[in-house]
Amino acid sequence: MIDFTTDVAILGAGPVGLTLANYLSKQGIKVTVVEQLDHLIDYPRAIGIDDESLRTIQSLGLVEQVLPHTTPNHAMRFLTPKGRCFADIQPMTREFGWSRRNAFIQPQVDNVLLQGLKQYPDTQVLFARHLKEFSQDQHGVSLFIENKEQQQETVHAKYLIACDGGNSIVRRTLNIGFEGKTAPNQWIVIDIDNDPLATPHIYLCCDPVRPYVSAALPHGIRRFEFMVMPGETQEELSKPENISKLLSKVLPNTENVDVIRQRVYTHNARIADKFRVDRILLAGDAAHIMPVWQGQGYNSGMRDAFNLGWKMALVVKGVAGPELLDSYQIERKDHAKAMIDLSVMAGNVLAPPKKWHGFVRDSISYVLNYIKPIKQYLLEMRFKPMPKYNDGALLVDQNKNSPVGKMFIQPQVKLENGETVLLDDVIGNDFAIIAWGVDPKWGLTQDNIQKWQKLGVKFIQVLPAVQLGNENRKQFEGVITIGDIGTELRSWFGNTDQSMVVLRPDRFVAALAIPQSMNAVSTALFAKLHA
Repeated sequence: MIDFTTDVAILGAGPVGLTLANYLSKQGIKVTVVEQLDHLIDYPRAIGIDDESLRTIQSLGLVEQVLPHTTPNHAMRFLTPKGRCFADIQPMTREFGWSRRNAFIQPQVDNVLLQGLKQYPDTQVLFARHLKEFSQDQHGVSLFIENKEQQQETVHAKYLIACDGGNSIVRRTLNIGFEGKTAPNQWIVIDIDNDPLATPHIYLCCDPVRPYVSAALPHGIRRFEFMVMPGETQEELSKPENISKLLSKVLPNTENVDVIRQRVYTHNARIADKFRVDRILLAGDAAHIMPVWQGQGYNSGMRDAFNLGWKMALVVKGVAGPELLDSYQIERKDHAKAMIDLSVMAGNVLAPPKKWHGFVRDSISYVLNYIKPIKQYLLEMRFKPMPKYNDGALLVDQNKNSPVGKMFIQPQVKLENGETVLLDDVIGNDFAIIAWGVDPKWGLTQDNIQKWQKLGVKFIQVLPAVQLGNENRKQFEGVITIGDIGTELRSWFGNTDQSMVVLRPDRFVAALAIPQSMNAVSTALFAKLHA
């Protein structure tokens, strides 16, 4: 029997598990990742990564390695059967520092995450391990696993995060419900190397005979997805002659097409009843699974990782109580459900349940496309429900338009040495107390300053960038001063009646204050954080 002792065990070396492993390792937490396969999955799966996920990867220090595997500003275009574009979704804003829609090759990004773990000597990844059983008690979790030599191994951890997919053995063993629906129709995915079309962007064609998707991916890969008709099987559709028949719908010539793989998928829309059972937590597809149409399955899992990572780090370090982990489900479950609903709706637009729905869709879309506010609404992807936490590890503001519970912006800012960087690069993986124009510490008692420092905090003063060169301005010990290059930060503060913001490590707004209320706000927030 071989024993491994660790702080956090992560079951599953997919993107969510690897992201959590990187985040926790960066915080000095000892991590062991257990993966059933003997290597990372090497075929393309998810093809859309958004700005929130890139911001998460930025927090790991790996975004520069990931960007070469992406295509920024990737438009999504819905076409009628006659080829008319009735919805052209191409958001060009960068509120969070990165392009909002990006095509990517998942295996290459997964590999960046895996290689990133090599810099942490206390982190290990165990491939080719089969989970036989697990147990937990008040002290920790034990995983009983078997390696490919059929040797028995045990991993002892303080916590287990199950990132083992939609068919999660952990979720099923714990008898956690997984409510939802399975779509009545299946889709076949065909990935092709040496893209024979080579047009940019992604097109969703609402063909009533056989709807399909055509997506340009980085590195010359093209993805086609076709609806599987009743009576068709994966075995039949995967025959070369039938693959050619499907591709002849979208290609003038199907000879010498370099097919990487083809696979039939069933689209599920399901969510776990709960995300935590004592020392075991679910994340990613183990907690929720959704159709692919808005590319949110991958990105929802990355939101889980960013939300859970900082909380788990504080709890394992003993800086926060384990009650903080309850806020993970409180904050993530409702938004995951909202993304499931959006994905189902997008699927119904592409392939309406009834034929007459398609005629209604095409007629309405023709008119709406010429109404500028609605067209702008689609272009900027305002229909996408952004996370807004109304309870959890934050101080709820009664103002319905309050930014509390929303992700903070990430503009370019100027440092005192003249360098220009993204805001998160100033904050690191800490909390941040950001004040417009003043010392962010002046309203705090020494006791509360010490409590913030124990949690890990950056005190940041924001000035108009032109004021950085003023030799007579006040300098504050332990405070980072940054310059607002444009007006993004000033405009953000100008939309509130407060001048100070508390950011959590996942960049969500935890509280607002003015200098005179900052001490009381901090004390109340410490209670919510179980610090």
